[in-house]
Amino acid sequence: MSNTLQNKETLRVPEPTLRRLPWYLSNVKLLKQKGEHFVSSTQISKEINVDASQIAKDLSYVNISGRTRVGYEVDTLIAVLEDFLGFSNIHRAFLFGVGSLGGALLSDSGLKHFGLEIVAAFDVKPQLLGTEVNGIPIFHSDDFEKKVQEYGVNIGVLTVPIEIAQRITDKMVAGGIKAVWNFTPFRIRVPENIVVQNTSLYAHLAVMFNRLNFNEVK
Repeated sequence: MSNTLQNKETLRVPEPTLRRLPWYLSNVKLLKQKGEHFVSSTQISKEINVDASQIAKDLSYVNISGRTRVGYEVDTLIAVLEDFLGFSNIHRAFLFGVGSLGGALLSDSGLKHFGLEIVAAFDVKPQLLGTEVNGIPIFHSDDFEKKVQEYGVNIGVLTVPIEIAQRITDKMVAGGIKAVWNFTPFRIRVPENIVVQNTSLYAHLAVMFNRLNFNEVK
């Protein structure tokens, strides 16, 4: 995902592969810290418990080739993966809903290392308006249309209460947002040309609790 989240090359990549590629990137960075100059899919496999043949298949979507019996050059693999995943470019975003989760995301400076910079946030709570979190200004939601032109943003991070999730999404799309990172447990509806990534912490909790209970019963 180079300059946009809709890069044609990445759209052809299966989503499970796109989910695994950041694991490989993190692992290769750790190996670099240990002084490794080359890495094979077998080495990565031992670290993250993904079959080496699957890793090789996943990396076949990336514009890089390894050397026989040597593997991939570490620095090159890191650079290529970061570029392919869009981490080497900064994508500017707005955040909607400065509650506990939204505030935590604003405070997470590490997002910039993965190519996302939240440049402003929006809420309606009077005590938040005109303040900053981690240097990021908070505006009233009614100012969104004006600010989207000022900042040139096309990504929205959605952390609002569930009952207004669709209304805020509609407002974002009407204002020019092209991709929504949805942290609410509500499945928002958007036009076909809008990218949505659902990341519901509550859904993941449900899966974890279910598996925990299943293991305890066994």
